[in-house]
Amino acid sequence: MSDAPLFESLEGLRGTGKSTVAPMLAAAHGAVLVPTVPLIYQPLRREVDLRENAEARMCFYLSALFTAADEIRRHLSEGTPVVVESYFARCLANHRALGARLGVRLPPGLPQPVTYQLTCGEDERLRRLADRTKPVSRWDALVEGASDRVTDAYAQFPMHRVDTTRLDPDEVLQAILATDTQGAHHRADAEPVGAHPHFLLPVPRRAEGTRRS
Repeated sequence: MSDAPLFESLEGLRGTGKSTVAPMLAAAHGAVLVPTVPLIYQPLRREVDLRENAEARMCFYLSALFTAADEIRRHLSEGTPVVVESYFARCLANHRALGARLGVRLPPGLPQPVTYQLTCGEDERLRRLADRTKPVSRWDALVEGASDRVTDAYAQFPMHRVDTTRLDPDEVLQAILATDTQGAHHRADAEPVGAHPHFLLPVPRRAEGTRRS
């Protein structure tokens, strides 16, 4: 495992397997699984999620991520590997897709993960979501309605795609572990998240009722 990246992140739409696979990946690499919404943020998180302002919610989650980044940086400085279930990419992509128009350029020096974008065939992804017992928030429903725009926004981030369709969690883990992160992962880290001055321009809205075929 000595060649494994020190910092890894899982990204993707709901139902692609992030929350299931993240702890498995952490265990496989002897890594710490760091929550990107720290415990001190959880009570306010529930209140923020009841509101309807996408920019306010985006700023809240960015604050949580910057706080988590401090913890991640401490672990990495001690040589401890870190895994997160989503990072800045999810926050920015989701809120852009939901209409946030804040210009965000992340500062240099943030810990940069090797990122795996978990994807899944739409029929199977929707079946997985239907089988879940956890409640669906208003924001979850809004993201589902904007899933095409979220996917478009994700395309602006350097990530290794891992198709989880028809794979069980162990098979997804093995697919991630088999991903070439030597050389290829240097390409993924070549342009730090948020480095581009025109990073994540607003995603155009499609006409009401239309959807990508």
